[in-house]
Amino acid sequence: MGRYEVEVSRTADKQLRRLPRGDQERVVRKTLLLAEDPFPQGARKLTGYDDVYRVRVGRYRVLYSVSRSRLVIVILKVGHRRDVYRRGRLGFRSQGFEEE
Repeated sequence: MGRYEVEVSRTADKQLRRLPRGDQERVVRKTLLLAEDPFPQGARKLTGYDDVYRVRVGRYRVLYSVSRSRLVIVILKVGHRRDVYRRGRLGFRSQGFEEE
């Protein structure tokens, strides 16, 4: 398996900047590790989406999409566990990556 490129959406970037500094650093470290292993232990697929997964980072969740054919991971959303899954607040659509 090759190394993936990690891209951060504008929404996720804004959400990340609002986190306390220590939590920001932990989330960034975890997202960079996704480049080596996009499906680490504890990663879960979100129901209702074809290519969206989440990983836990303390009390925060990172939602991301994976394109295996293009070797790209897009960080879609970063948020507190009580808020990140609320209906109508996901604010993104699946990237629709097609497997080639």
